Amino acid sequence: MILGPLFMLLMLAAVVAAIVVVVRWVGGPWQTPPSPLPPGRAAIDILNERFARGEIDQAEYEAKRRLISQP
Repeated sequence: MILGPLFMLLMLAAVVAAIVVVVRWVGGPWQTPPSPLPPGRAAIDILNERFARGEIDQAEYEAKRRLISQP
């Protein structure tokens, strides 16, 4: 008498687990979007590199540096 409902709960749990496994298998691996900047690379570092390569002049460098450093 007690085993009937217990068996039904176990079967329901097995069906739910099987559905979860199938959905995850079909859906493929979970992927997180790439971060815009690699870890440890700050905006000021990028600005310094652009200035060193000559992509921006000193006036633009100073203006952008002030914008970056504002809280």
